[in-house]
Amino acid sequence: MTTSRLARTDLGTRVVVRYLIEDGARATDVIGILVHRDHARLVVKTPDGTVDIPVDAVVAGKPVPAAPHRRPR
Repeated sequence: MTTSRLARTDLGTRVVVRYLIEDGARATDVIGILVHRDHARLVVKTPDGTVDIPVDAVVAGKPVPAAPHRRPR
């Protein structure tokens, strides 16, 4: 895995992952809960659904703090 931080991160932890898209032409980020990890892929659950990321496309990743609470209007 490109980043050993993700390899040591517990499932259920909020993470940010930068990974390559469009055959490596561009990179994008996803932030959410790490729900699955194996030698071939990571699965991150976001408010919009799940993102399946091939491990060989991962550029960087790390655990991040919990999302801040929204203030009432």
